[in-house]
Amino acid sequence: MRYVVIGGAGFVGQELIRQLKEKKTETVVLDIERPNFECTYFQQDITQPLAFTFLPDDIVIHLAANQYHHKVPRRNREDFFTRTNTSGTRNILKKMRQDGADKMIFFSTDMVYGKPQFLPVTTDHPCQPFGFYGKSKKEAEEICNEFRQNGFQITIFRPRMIIGKGRLGILEKLFKLIEWNLPVPTIGSGKNCYQMVSVADCAAAAILAAEKGVPNANYNLGSENPPTVRQLLKNLIRQAKSHSMVVPTWGTGVKSVLALLGTAGLELMYKEQYMIADENYVIDISKTRQELGWQPQDSDEDMIVAAFREYQAQKAR
Repeated sequence: MRYVVIGGAGFVGQELIRQLKEKKTETVVLDIERPNFECTYFQQDITQPLAFTFLPDDIVIHLAANQYHHKVPRRNREDFFTRTNTSGTRNILKKMRQDGADKMIFFSTDMVYGKPQFLPVTTDHPCQPFGFYGKSKKEAEEICNEFRQNGFQITIFRPRMIIGKGRLGILEKLFKLIEWNLPVPTIGSGKNCYQMVSVADCAAAAILAAEKGVPNANYNLGSENPPTVRQLLKNLIRQAKSHSMVVPTWGTGVKSVLALLGTAGLELMYKEQYMIADENYVIDISKTRQELGWQPQDSDEDMIVAAFREYQAQKAR
């Protein structure tokens, strides 16, 4: 059995490859750019027809995606996400079918859900994404379902905000405020929970799914018992020895301002990020625990403190 990791040079991919190496598995990485670590590598742009040849017993782990931590263009934004996330997924599955491979682990996103209609959010929650990224992933899931109906085994993961070493994203703005001892505004009261998941826990989930035979099911990935945003930020400020204060705001007003700034081309946050920032948003991970034997190892508090330490370390280099 061989693991084929598509998008293996990316954030989750690098951690997954590290964990797979510990298990001494045969692994191939497909990506546009060569990874900065030793591996069997095949250059591939999934928006183009795949030249790679799959083997029938391959387990394909599909991580490749255009996401919000990339520089997202304002023009043709829908195409930016759809071309890679949706059409790219179909290209992969079509080539797998041609080569006789039928097992895939696909990383989608919790953004397919949109605004939570009930809590905790289970995998059968209605999928009504706010923006183009969530929409592109929802459409990719629909393609996966088509192939499931034709004999494919596809595990779909819907992770919350993934953080860990190597990616700061929107957290960098927060960390600068704390570093400069400035007030830290929340969107809304900050009394809501905003769950995350570590990159290490995501990689571990992918391996467990492979070891379980790639179940034909959808799974949520998130932390256990997330604190409120206010508690999370106050703990980080304390750990950072900062004099910042957490300042609640009028959520509706802040989101309106962010929307206006976005329209003017001055995006501080993307719509899919700020529209749920003041919502209680906790996904149900009980199915993932019960069926895969997965248990998140990293708490939200530990994850965000570790990310802040990494931010400091990067600045010191």
